[in-house]
Amino acid sequence: MVVIKPKISTYISLSLILLVLLAGLILLLRDFSYKGTFPLWFYLVACSIITLVLLMLLVKMMAGWRFITAGKEHIIVKLPLRGMTKVYPLSEIMLWEEETILANKREFKQVTIAFQDQQSISVSNHEHEAYTELVNYLKKKAQKQMIKTKKA
Repeated sequence: MVVIKPKISTYISLSLILLVLLAGLILLLRDFSYKGTFPLWFYLVACSIITLVLLMLLVKMMAGWRFITAGKEHIIVKLPLRGMTKVYPLSEIMLWEEETILANKREFKQVTIAFQDQQSISVSNHEHEAYTELVNYLKKKAQKQMIKTKKA
């Protein structure tokens, strides 16, 4: 059984960024209410941008919090925040592909699996543990559904 789960280090670093953004937003709002150092338009624009980035980062973190188990001719996708578990037999995989991107002398890989019920999952090597084991499992068990590897 291959168990793919989010890397805790990724979520710790994203949480630290969230805390810094939240502290900046609080300090900016505090400055507006007590001192008013900057013009009103600055506070409106800065608070809007910081809030938007905060929300986007939170959504990314919550959407990425999933556990995938592959083995025994099945792929099980657990989404704890939605309270949902889906079990897919390997026969329900329509296609899967692995993409490789070279950036800053580092290799980023992502595998995307599409199922017959129009659902898909993506797993990357920098955000999830046991990435290579999942790719090896798919190469062994679902070779026919594989799309040629892309390099960008």
